[in-house]
Amino acid sequence: MLKSRLRDNKDSKLTLRELLSELQSDGLITRQQLEQLLFINQQNKEEPKHPLIVIAEQCWTAADEAQAPLNIERLTHWLADKSGLPYFRIDPIKIDVDAVTGVVSRAYATRFNILPIAVAGNRVTVATAEPFVREWEHELTKVLRKKFDRVLVNPLAIRRFLGEFYTLAHSLTGAAHSQKAEPLTTAGNLEQLVELGHSGEPDANDQHIVTLVDWLLQYAFDQRASDIHLEPRRESANIRFRIDGVLHLVHQIPTPVMAAMVSRLKALGRMDVVERRRPQDGRIKTKSPNGREVELRLSTMPTTFGEKLVLRIFDPDVLVKDLSQLGFSRHDRQRWQGMAARPHGIIIVTGPTGSGKTTTLYSTLKQLARPEHNICTIEDPIELVDPQLNQMHVQHNIGLDFATGVRTLLRQDPDIVMVGEIRDAETAEAAIQAALTGHLVLSTLHTNDAPSSITRFLDLGIAPYLIRAALLGIVAQRLVRTLCPHCKQPAELSAEEWNALVTPYRLKRPAQAANAEGCDECRHTGFMGRMGIFEIMVMTDSLRELVVAGADGAALRKLALKEGMRPLRVSGAQKVQCGLTTPTEVFSVVPPEDMR
Repeated sequence: MLKSRLRDNKDSKLTLRELLSELQSDGLITRQQLEQLLFINQQNKEEPKHPLIVIAEQCWTAADEAQAPLNIERLTHWLADKSGLPYFRIDPIKIDVDAVTGVVSRAYATRFNILPIAVAGNRVTVATAEPFVREWEHELTKVLRKKFDRVLVNPLAIRRFLGEFYTLAHSLTGAAHSQKAEPLTTAGNLEQLVELGHSGEPDANDQHIVTLVDWLLQYAFDQRASDIHLEPRRESANIRFRIDGVLHLVHQIPTPVMAAMVSRLKALGRMDVVERRRPQDGRIKTKSPNGREVELRLSTMPTTFGEKLVLRIFDPDVLVKDLSQLGFSRHDRQRWQGMAARPHGIIIVTGPTGSGKTTTLYSTLKQLARPEHNICTIEDPIELVDPQLNQMHVQHNIGLDFATGVRTLLRQDPDIVMVGEIRDAETAEAAIQAALTGHLVLSTLHTNDAPSSITRFLDLGIAPYLIRAALLGIVAQRLVRTLCPHCKQPAELSAEEWNALVTPYRLKRPAQAANAEGCDECRHTGFMGRMGIFEIMVMTDSLRELVVAGADGAALRKLALKEGMRPLRVSGAQKVQCGLTTPTEVFSVVPPEDMR
């Protein structure tokens, strides 16, 4: 039936009956399902929907051997094959909103339920969910004198992004037009400028700016971003998202509009909107599209072209993740939990910025939080607020630093203390003393591996006998991207590739690994999400004696490996064995020079 529609070249919309008939002919649904849905649809008095949406809402499973779910994307794929149009899945990050919304008006796009998605020279790619409606193509070809390529997109995506793209474009245009740059001719105007923090950009409370900020946050949640970067430049400003550890350019907007958005976000974060010459920190609590509470940590920095703002997104769900979800193997989990179960001593988590140290500590504190435990933290800033913890924020302007905070916490009868970061000798001494006086202390350092943390303590001036008495263990960690479960494919792993990853350690090469393929779900990167790889060094009597003897990091590492510590790359190799990541991804976070 659909093939005859192609030959007839008639301009008409799809019907539910013809799609159901084609699905039955292809063996994807039964005759009973066809008749039942047609009957239900006849009784339905609601506004008619696109037939693909109606079928997808039934949550059927294909009746053929594959028995795959007949969801909206699967049905759109099927219709694309039937109609001869290329299938396309909209990735908003890769679309130039300004360019595509300038092709046709919102009213015209809504009338025909189409959406331009790419403009290249004299050619425009347009998404449609109606493969046999071409009236708009003939009209636009005559008016715009451009060539149009059609692609088939699921109707829900067109409805969603048609609204989002045109709303965004309208808000950007409105914000730019509302820009005010009144000349400063009197002292009164100058005083008003200083008071209001007005510098020629649109008002931060302008409805267009409010809409843009709301779009930015919801868009970041939808794209699984961990950080939002607002970066002013000379000609235009960049909006970038960090997704799975990689930065993506999302949009470019006028610099004055960016400045107004930054002012709006600073106001929401209870920051000083007028002050733009010094860095500031703030936080916002909001909700994601699915209704979950999300915390945002804001950090501003003055740059050549204006104020840069970074928002770090903290998902409260990390607090309820267990260690295996974070990436701990059974061996690592046993060693970590053994240290965390001790009544006193200090545990260090080390690694570069963004390696997941805070997530590991918060997840552990959440598991340790019981009514009989008093858990106190001193942080700069507090990254995740939790009602089961007593959390204190470092405030250098009033003399409340880490060292002072630790001494304060010790007068609060704590059982467990978390020190956000050990940065100096005073904080290190305070943390060590807390561990020696009967408290379990957890903290972080910035070193490349676990044994280097002991060298770092010694460099800070901590006596070896204090390290010996207080230190329970050290965990070094990194984050590797995990393969997308929707598209990863079995792959052969050569002996050379495996040996490069594990030598000189002995680890059995898997018969089969997995490789990144790329699909619509993962934006064709092949990866979705991240998990940790760990190097856990538990302090033993032999290691303690070596510390007192003044051994260097190499000697400590050699003995730690002999006593059960698995290096970061072996932890990564175990993830490769399980088909969770690739050797290339492990090499990207643990380069060859670090593979000792």
